[in-house]
Amino acid sequence: MNMTLDLTRYVAEVIESKKDTFISASDRIWEFAETRFDEVQSAEALIEVLETEGFRVEKGVAGLETGFIGSYRAGNGGPVIALLGEYDALADLSQEAGLSEYRPVQPRGNGHGCGHNLLGVGALAAAVAVKDYMAAHPETAGEVRFYGCPAEESGYGKTYLAREGYFKDVDAAFSWHPHAMNAVMHGSSNAVIHATFNFKGISAHAAAAPHLGRSALDAVELMNIGANYMREHMIDQARLHYAITNSGGFAPNVVQAEAEVTYLVRAPKTAQVRELFTRLVKVAEGAALMSGTQMEYRYEGACANLIPNSTLERVLHKHLSALGAPEYSAEEYAFAKAIYETLPESNKQEAAAMVGPKLAPLLAEHPLTGFIVPFSDDKEMFMGGSTDVADVSWNVPTAQCGATTMAFGTPLHAWQTVAQGKSSYAHKGMLLAAKAMAAAAIETLLEPELAKRAQAELRERLGGEAYDCLVPADVQPPKQGAGTLAV
Repeated sequence: MNMTLDLTRYVAEVIESKKDTFISASDRIWEFAETRFDEVQSAEALIEVLETEGFRVEKGVAGLETGFIGSYRAGNGGPVIALLGEYDALADLSQEAGLSEYRPVQPRGNGHGCGHNLLGVGALAAAVAVKDYMAAHPETAGEVRFYGCPAEESGYGKTYLAREGYFKDVDAAFSWHPHAMNAVMHGSSNAVIHATFNFKGISAHAAAAPHLGRSALDAVELMNIGANYMREHMIDQARLHYAITNSGGFAPNVVQAEAEVTYLVRAPKTAQVRELFTRLVKVAEGAALMSGTQMEYRYEGACANLIPNSTLERVLHKHLSALGAPEYSAEEYAFAKAIYETLPESNKQEAAAMVGPKLAPLLAEHPLTGFIVPFSDDKEMFMGGSTDVADVSWNVPTAQCGATTMAFGTPLHAWQTVAQGKSSYAHKGMLLAAKAMAAAAIETLLEPELAKRAQAELRERLGGEAYDCLVPADVQPPKQGAGTLAV
């Protein structure tokens, strides 16, 4: 018996038989386009499928109003496998689907500029396929869980789940991300702390009595200047970036009594990001002293750096390769080409540099990757961004893949990603990822030694270092209406 072919054939049949349900759910979540901690309808759409499929659903986990866990168990004992799903959108990325020109559905509206409508449903489809396998093979003992994880873009729902111990008994975890390539990822990422700094001053007439005022906007500007000087004295891979979320009003002749700025602090290790954040707080305190204002800050969230796991990644890649890349129609290539032509030259050049001079012109002409990228763990790739999958990876061996849901070169967090989010080739990529994750998860259930090897690798990579959550114990997840900040 060829386990790889048998599993990939089985999950492919299961997922294809239910693909209309999965595509419908993904498209509905695309329409909802709900941002961090407000994903009420999106969560309910996923829960509806889980309950229909016979999962037991626990809602409001870890204090997350839009977080949930769907679980299905067979027999006693056996591995516990987690599939991680996200479903939050981004602010200011509203865009009509299926168009290769910028046309918002609603000005300043939300949009799935990172493809999380596909991500959440792809992981859900994988969980359903694993459940169906367990139901059809009652001798298979174990448990499959779908983790409904809100606010990945900013807020980091998985961090709260990890902090509260929801992964303590999990043996392996799988996830994926919409991408322009079909590939299994092997790499690390920046840890991040996200905080908002609020300054309070004294209002006054800026012309008649400026000496009586203390400008909170001055404090924000002074903090930003101080942060700029910090950048000169950080390690190369660290990052500081900000947005002024409240400038204090629109009247220049009124001294601004309140102003606010939000910051992301990133670095490759949790200890490094903590040290940089401590320095940034001191900069904010100095800005308040200089401006005669009061400062307080609040955590928006945080997440750790990602820990790769070659053991599970090889299994995931094996099944991704066995499944093979989807085939595309002339119409699909035409739409992808039209999207590609809208990209700035800088995006095209960066994409070309990543794939090399031989492949770049071919993908520029036919911008859908109809192949599986070979897997290599010889060198860790480094992602300058951050993901709360990292907090799971500190607690559980975790593997991720990417699947083609967008044209070559498409930048994430852009209207072009939203425009492709309901395309037929995006659906194909979502289903491919679901099949690969499901097959890898079932193999892990059938071979418990596989999970043990993955756990041994995780312990070796951590080198005795324990998970230390970057979100303080007294900080709780925001409630609905928390805003639309983005990572």
